[in-house]
Amino acid sequence: MSLQSGDWRSELDDVDAALVDGYQSGFPVAERPFAVVGDDLGIDAADALTRVRDLREAGLFRRFGPVLNPPVIGSSTLAAVAAPEDRFDEVAEVINDHRQVNHNYRREHEWNMWFVVTAGSREKRDAIIDDIESKTGLSVLVLPMLTDYYIDLEFPVVNGDRFARESISETDASATRISEDAAANLSAVDRRLLLEIQDGFPLTETPYRDVAAAVDASVDDVLDSVVTLREDGCIKRIGCVVNHVTTGFDNNCMVVWNVPDDELDAWGETVGALPYVTLCYHRPRRPGQDWQYNLFTMIHGRETEAVDTKIDELAGEYLPVEHERLYSTETLKQTGARYDEIVGE
Repeated sequence: MSLQSGDWRSELDDVDAALVDGYQSGFPVAERPFAVVGDDLGIDAADALTRVRDLREAGLFRRFGPVLNPPVIGSSTLAAVAAPEDRFDEVAEVINDHRQVNHNYRREHEWNMWFVVTAGSREKRDAIIDDIESKTGLSVLVLPMLTDYYIDLEFPVVNGDRFARESISETDASATRISEDAAANLSAVDRRLLLEIQDGFPLTETPYRDVAAAVDASVDDVLDSVVTLREDGCIKRIGCVVNHVTTGFDNNCMVVWNVPDDELDAWGETVGALPYVTLCYHRPRRPGQDWQYNLFTMIHGRETEAVDTKIDELAGEYLPVEHERLYSTETLKQTGARYDEIVGE
């Protein structure tokens, strides 16, 4: 199977397609999860495991396991700098050199470098930002998430959709407040578990049993811990994480909106429920840095025109306010948040 050839869909059978689009979340929390999946798909556990392994090796899946939630486990913020073009690479190197920076993108805007910092405490997070300002001589725009209306990069990819989630009719969205301070109440087993699974589960027929052996706990304790971490929001979902870029959804735009503060929750929940909006959240205004926007949305599409069409729809029918479109033009760093220091602090 080759993602580069562009014909990868034709190389998937119905079972593969069901795995790709049906198990991005909801993967069983059971000692032998592939047996449960196999029963659902009409195949045996070994075949289910082999298919997931092959899909990952082909590049359709980035990894298998939990999607962790940095703002709940630690203290996280989106940040940006306005990097001069003649110093762009130098500034990117300084920022990316911090292990706590897990995403960094060039975007089309005066604030042209956008990155995420996740640390074990607000103090540590802010110290990293201070260090970046000191080493680059640039002011950092600090925009922590204050309210989550809808955040998920789970969407069908085995289709001809023009934009992500086109084939989905509706989405549940609600206002969830996010603290800037690390709020997770983690047990010793939770901490060892998060460190062990931060890069995913082992691809074996008994991943939870193997993780239990690695963290010196019983498999029942690990299963209970995974369930609790998911209920508490530390784990957002468990499943096969699709590589949305290599499967065609490589056009994405972060749109920022200047929404009246007294209407923020109402509009945020309405927009977050739209199926083509993959991310929707509230971040603070920074008037001292000429940043007046407080609602952020993200739309992913296979073509720029399709994304622009949906943004036009958002602006015309749902958010008739000032906004700016910040297209991502280059990936400077993309890794999962690192929890070694977070859960040890």
